[in-house]
Amino acid sequence: MDHTEARRFAEEWAAAWNSHDLDRIMTHYADDVVFRSPLAARIIEGSDGVVRGAEALRAYWAEGLRRNPGLRFEVVAVYTGLDTIVIAFRHQTGRPAAEVLTFRDGLIVSGMGALGPDGP
Repeated sequence: MDHTEARRFAEEWAAAWNSHDLDRIMTHYADDVVFRSPLAARIIEGSDGVVRGAEALRAYWAEGLRRNPGLRFEVVAVYTGLDTIVIAFRHQTGRPAAEVLTFRDGLIVSGMGALGPDGP
């Protein structure tokens, strides 16, 4: 994926999240996706922060959207690798975060969320 494609994807990714449309969000993910997140560790009991499969990911994000009705992401930067992109973004609270997303056949098969510091 070149940088132009990665940037386009990141903008659509953020727009999907900002719409709170779970179906739109999930169009980016493969059925066998594995996602790791420190937030998942807090929300999904016994998960150790690892969510396996699109159905489990949908359930996790449905709960996240329910808990955060004002959720909004702003893309700050996009980095490209061979089959991976990194999206640096800010939450509606101003908190920085990033997602590392690995693709296969145009869909995300592996993702990792990372959070920046809470304060300014």
